[in-house]
Amino acid sequence: MAKLKISKKISTALINSLGAGVVPRVGVEYIAVGREKELKSLLQNLDDIAEGVAAFRFIIGNYGSGKSFLLQLIRNRAMEQGFVVADADLSPERRLAGSNNEGVATYRELMSHLATKTRPDGGALVSILEGWINKIQQEVVKETEMRPNDDGFDDQVESKIREVVQYIEDLVHGFDFGSVIIAYWRGYRMDDDNLKNAAMRWLRGEFTTKVEAKAALGVRVIIDDDSWYDYIKLFAKFVAEIGYKGLLILVDEAVHLYQISTTVTREKNYNRLLAMFNDTMQCKAEHLGIVVGGTTKFLEDPKRGLFADQAWQRRTKESRFVAQANVQEHLGPVIRLNPLSEAEILTLLQRLAEIHALNFGYEQTLTNRELKEFVQEIINRLGAEALLTPGEIVRDFMSVLNILHQNPGIVFAELIHGSKFKPTAMGKDAEVDEDGDGAAEFSL
Repeated sequence: MAKLKISKKISTALINSLGAGVVPRVGVEYIAVGREKELKSLLQNLDDIAEGVAAFRFIIGNYGSGKSFLLQLIRNRAMEQGFVVADADLSPERRLAGSNNEGVATYRELMSHLATKTRPDGGALVSILEGWINKIQQEVVKETEMRPNDDGFDDQVESKIREVVQYIEDLVHGFDFGSVIIAYWRGYRMDDDNLKNAAMRWLRGEFTTKVEAKAALGVRVIIDDDSWYDYIKLFAKFVAEIGYKGLLILVDEAVHLYQISTTVTREKNYNRLLAMFNDTMQCKAEHLGIVVGGTTKFLEDPKRGLFADQAWQRRTKESRFVAQANVQEHLGPVIRLNPLSEAEILTLLQRLAEIHALNFGYEQTLTNRELKEFVQEIINRLGAEALLTPGEIVRDFMSVLNILHQNPGIVFAELIHGSKFKPTAMGKDAEVDEDGDGAAEFSL
């Protein structure tokens, strides 16, 4: 870390996010500690998806175990490798199925967060379509030596667009999906913003009636609660056909499904999740990866979790050989996040201290001994039996770094051992995944 090279934009984003207790959207690779095996397993999934198969993984851990952090890490890696990525947090308003359009609300959230390497902040749907059209136009120029204003040029472009559309028309809802793609091209060709906007609204799941969709685009279907996952599969196939490696869907806060009070609604969501799991594991989908982050109770609670269903138990329960050998399996459908070691926590704090110093332009002088004192002081104040999460430790540590930087006269040891220092305690409700899920938990 002595020769750390990191831009001011990324270091500032890291400091601001971690100081507020949320997972950064950029720069997470600089503070990734102790998750090498888990990340390697997920990267293998990306290789498989690029080859045309599908993948489904659960990332399971208790509050603060680093689920959101690992999801963000694989999100950034996937974009770098040429995937289209979409992520969404579930909530009472966004589920996988429901009676009040909760499923299509999740689809809309995913589409609004659609991201690529060139559009990492989301909203990439327009750039994906127009980038593809521009690429086809360049191919037509190269192959025919025609120019965009020449007669017949647009017909050549449309012919190539229809070649791609034909690959998806035989899938469920593929014909209507293809019709909307063609409608967008025609709006692009004729400079008709209304037609382009209508196609975008349909692809984002914003039409609420079939009558409205037919009037605007000539299609008789809309994306709704029952069909939204079919269109995710279609979109994965489509982006692979136009040059991307595939589509990666990241769904966090699955604990909200566990918290659904109505048994019928909860089971309806679990059944939708099971259909998605079966589709991907049986390769009924192509170029599609789905990663779901959830708590241990969401998975293993025998009354309300996935384990309440024998079908889910059979698919996701840990092998008895894993328990007997006291090892962890990283190639199965479930990745369980183990606690970070104290050494890994200290490495994380050292990296944060280095980034803070680089961002504010001063020499980092904190020693490993002082960092150990910091962790030990938190243990002493909260009690040795307390469950400590790096999400909370990091937030306190960033505050200490800010105080030391702004008040050069304060000595680290005096600040840490001062009677007024009160470390942040973990929330009592460990069933709820809050935004503090930024790194990995450990018990001391």
